[in-house]
Amino acid sequence: MQLRRHILTVWSACAMVVAMSAVGCTSQPRAGASPGPVFNATDTAWILLMIPMTERAQSLTDLAPSRTADPGLAELAAKTGSTLRGDLRRLRAVLRLSGVPDTRPHEGHDMPGMVSLGTLEKAAATNGQAFDRILVDALRADFTQSRLLCAGEQTHGQADEATELAAAIARNTAEQTSRLDKLRAAQPATSGEGTTVEPGPGASEARTSIASRTTGTQGAGPGREPPRMRG
Repeated sequence: MQLRRHILTVWSACAMVVAMSAVGCTSQPRAGASPGPVFNATDTAWILLMIPMTERAQSLTDLAPSRTADPGLAELAAKTGSTLRGDLRRLRAVLRLSGVPDTRPHEGHDMPGMVSLGTLEKAAATNGQAFDRILVDALRADFTQSRLLCAGEQTHGQADEATELAAAIARNTAEQTSRLDKLRAAQPATSGEGTTVEPGPGASEARTSIASRTTGTQGAGPGREPPRMRG
């Protein structure tokens, strides 16, 4: 089965589910005689989208220690980054269990809610309050979209391993959103911009590293084409 026919642009979890139903959410065949969990197209599409989303968010939190001046935000970014690393390990483990290769179907795309490559590049060249605003806004969007996608997977996924992981990620993002909102409410209104540093070699290298890490292609530039179904 060609998974790219099932990997659709996700404007919301409901849109993902409806579109997948239209093309047929059939079970993925597994090689070998031993029975195992059966993954349908919703399961695999969800995993293949959550992996790059999680990678992008982790790349952003990794910038926080040297960029934010807010101790509370630095602590939240550290905890979030640790959670994201654990989520990535579990997502990749479940993908291996499905028997489906990671074909990187979202290569070069900035999907709805995903931390964009442009955002990462801007964050890498910024610090102080300006960085904090980027971090808060991008994480809030990521958390919101992750919860929508996880809700869709829990409703329409088939493999217990995938639906249970979706439930765990949804709980994590709900807790992180609550902490983020409390921090944002406690922050005083800011009148000035933070400091923007010149991109320089460091930012360029960071961009290259992020692009290759999230697209699977060394040196790939940020994709600017609109999200679409890949054939």
